[in-house]
Amino acid sequence: MIKIFSKPNCVQCSMTLRTLDRQGVSYQVVDVSQDAEAAAQVQAWGYRQVPVVQFGEEHWSGFRPERLAALSATA
Repeated sequence: MIKIFSKPNCVQCSMTLRTLDRQGVSYQVVDVSQDAEAAAQVQAWGYRQVPVVQFGEEHWSGFRPERLAALSATA
């Protein structure tokens, strides 16, 4: 399962979600502004900005079209 850690009014988050939608990839959105545990997890990974995309043990921050394209092949 792909998780997108996001927050409201985040342009890069919106771009990430639109890209995954276009690719037909399923995902779960976690709002870090409403979920303190999720926000703590993102910070524990060392990230200070969203979106953070998690797929299995892999995760990264920011809008990364090349990595999102790779997800559509594996998800």
